Parts: sequence; C-alpha cells; structure tokens
Amino acid sequence: MRAWEVVEPGPIDNGPIVLVDRPAPDPGPHQVRVAVSVCGVCRTDLHVSEGDLPVHRPNVVPGHEIVGLVDALGPGAARFTLGERVGAAWLAGTDGTCRFCRRGAENLCPSAVFTGWDVDGGYAQYVIVDEAYAYAVPEGIDDEQAAPLLCAGIIGYRALKRSSLPPGGRLGLYGFGGSAHLTAQLARARGAELYVMTRSADARQLGRELGAAWVGDADEPPPVLLDAAILFAPVGTLVAPALAALDRGGVLAVAGIHLSDVPPLVYQDHVFYERELRSVTANTRGDGEEFLRLAARLGIRATTTAYPLEKADRALSDLAHDRLVGAAVLRVAPD
Repeated sequence: MRAWEVVEPGPIDNGPIVLVDRPAPDPGPHQVRVAVSVCGVCRTDLHVSEGDLPVHRPNVVPGHEIVGLVDALGPGAARFTLGERVGAAWLAGTDGTCRFCRRGAENLCPSAVFTGWDVDGGYAQYVIVDEAYAYAVPEGIDDEQAAPLLCAGIIGYRALKRSSLPPGGRLGLYGFGGSAHLTAQLARARGAELYVMTRSADARQLGRELGAAWVGDADEPPPVLLDAAILFAPVGTLVAPALAALDRGGVLAVAGIHLSDVPPLVYQDHVFYERELRSVTANTRGDGEEFLRLAARLGIRATTTAYPLEKADRALSDLAHDRLVGAAVLRVAPD
C-alpha cells in the first residue's frame, strides 16, 4: 500500500514526510482494517510532522480524520461487518481502568494512544482501528464531508461545551479554519451571536457567510464583550486579548493540542471578575457520537479542498501557510 511516513520532523517545506510503499497491515484481536476513502488534514498532523508534538513512534503515518470501508476483521471483531462504512478519530485507545476512564473522562487517560501519533493513521490506503474506538458514519453525510467532522468537528464540539456558552450568548472564535467553521454552525444553530477574529481575509468572508455578527483581524477587539470564546489558532499571544474580550464570568477555551508560549497575564485585565481559561484535551467517544448525531440532524457542512493522497505534503504546506479556507481532505484511491 501507499502511505506517508514522518521521517525527520521539521518545517513542512523541508520534506519531513515521505511517501512510501508498505505491506498492507493485518488486524489483530478486536481490530478492523479499513480501506481508506478520505482522510482529513488536521493542524495536529502538521504539528506532528514539524515536531511541535514530538513523534511517539518513528516513521508514524499521520492522519486521524479517517473514513473508509471495513476491509478485514481481526479475531473476535464483531462490532462491524465487512464493507460497512466507519470513521476513526484522534482517540485510538485507553486503558479503560484508570480513575479518569472510570469517571467517564477517558480523554484524560494517562495511557491513551492517538491515531497518527502513537499508531499509524489515515495518510495511507489502509489503516488498523480498534473496533471499540471506531464510529458508524451517519447516512446522508458523504465521505468528504464526514472526514473533517471526525476531529475538527468533534474537538470543536468539546471546546464549545468547555466554553460554557450560555443560551443565546455571545461567542468569539479566534482563528477560523477547519474546526472553527464547523463549531460556528453548531453555535449558530443553538442561537449564539457569533464574533470571528482571524488574520485570513478569505476566512473572514466565510465567517460572514456563516452568519457572524462581526468579523475582524486576529487580535482585534470585538465591538462587545463576549460571554465565551474559543481559541483555535495555536498562537499563545492571542490568549491575553481573548481573555480581555470576555465579559464578567466569561470562559476562554483553548481548543488546540499545541499552543505557542503565552506571555504573562495581568490579573486585573485578564482574569478578574471570574473570567476563566480552560484547555481542551482530546475527546471522549461520547463526544464523538453526540457530535456526529448533531451534525447529521443540523446539516452541518464542511467547506473542503480535496487533494489526492500523493499530494499530502502539499496539503500540509497549504495549511501551514494559510492558503486554505475551511478544511483540506485527502482522497485515497483504492489499491
């Protein structure tokens, strides 16, 4: 099979990932092999490729927004049938026994493993998935639309929950890429008033099209104080202006797994009046299942740019240099 490997992490334009030929993997107990149809391109893939997130396994295959058909069943695998369409996301496995798993916070499991970081991901023609961590993809959502939902959508959904946005409240989104433009649709469907801050003129236009009450540059203060905000851009210098834009009791949720250093905060300007800063760590399978149901019911649509698998390096470069609006996806041709 054809697959991309992270060979030498570094700047994406220096070629840290390489397209190689590998044998197709065989599923183990309670695993399924998925013939990949589409894999979304997430900023986390860029962080792994460039070394912002240290590679956990040499020559790992990135990609964790995977849609495809079950192609082979490992011993004891019975949740899905051959030919069934499934999705795989960032969370690939947990121990199921730690105190976090027992209380329903499996996203915090110290033994968690992640797709495209600890185990090979979807920048390939085939991928192995633990059947317990795969998702049934709702009917009515095609593969290209479904792929970005499996991380960008799920993480945005968890970030929205972590932001504690009150009904009908004012929500600020800092950065407006693959995850934010899906979260915006969910928030608007729930009656939120939306404010978009992003450096991309094309992304600001998409924000207007998706119903934002106001759009501005990344560090531009919104015209009103916000009840909640989500920081999608991996830019630590935006934390202070985002906190300063919150009204009393407001919450800022940081959605990314990687964030550049945060400059010192001033208590009176950024935290007082019970303003809060919260991180978002991965997701639970419950988050994923809830979000996929909502996406199907609400008709949430991803704005996508498609690339062939062979152009994954170009897709990551376009993401790194803000040449994309919405989400990029890789179309994977069958073997």
